[in-house]
Amino acid sequence: MSGDAYEVGRVAGLWRYPVKSMAGEALADVEVSWHGLAGDRRWAFVREGMVRSDFPWLTIRERAQMWHYLPSFAEPERPDHSPTLVATPGGDRFDVADPALAAELGEGVTLIKQGRGAFDAMPLSLISAQSVTGLAALTGLDLGPERFRPNLLIDTGGDGFPEDEWVGAVLEIGGFAMRVDQRDQRCVMINIDPASAVRDATVLRTLARSRDAFIGVYGSTVTPGRVALGDPVRIVAAGDR
Repeated sequence: MSGDAYEVGRVAGLWRYPVKSMAGEALADVEVSWHGLAGDRRWAFVREGMVRSDFPWLTIRERAQMWHYLPSFAEPERPDHSPTLVATPGGDRFDVADPALAAELGEGVTLIKQGRGAFDAMPLSLISAQSVTGLAALTGLDLGPERFRPNLLIDTGGDGFPEDEWVGAVLEIGGFAMRVDQRDQRCVMINIDPASAVRDATVLRTLARSRDAFIGVYGSTVTPGRVALGDPVRIVAAGDR
């Protein structure tokens, strides 16, 4: 593929989320499989009485303080076989399966393990640094990429919302390749500031008014491999676009 590819940017950030809707774990490099980044969204908490719901998860929407729960793997290179630890805002540190953690999150909350990841849509999410900057300018707020919970942050060195044009294309990103399947239509979660957990409806309201609530893209793995900060991002000219 690389012979027909042209570079559009570089990897500027990598995150996985060992526990759905808790804080992300920033990475320098990571293996990407058919099911996304190794260890991404391997665990999720389910709300009481919602197990059979289309969307049973306990998320930042219901409990904004989940942003301040910090999960990590005891053995980062073996996330599928590693204990998962969660540091709480109160300073405790629990194994993710400790009933005390579920009890702290809410009455009747239960934990499930997702072997292939508890994804809302697709296993890979990507946003450009330019899109984050563009929305920040529209809102007048200081927005960081973490608010949008991407797996990959790409710096294209330009402006605008460049990933909109990548839908249907195949990207080579370091040692793996992904197909960009669709734009990401956002919900109220992006109103919540990761640092303060304070909500500001300006963010989603502005995005809805200016871009029908779309920012960033979802994708799926075409070729598994490893990716690292600084890796080139190339579009395959003869992709599926």
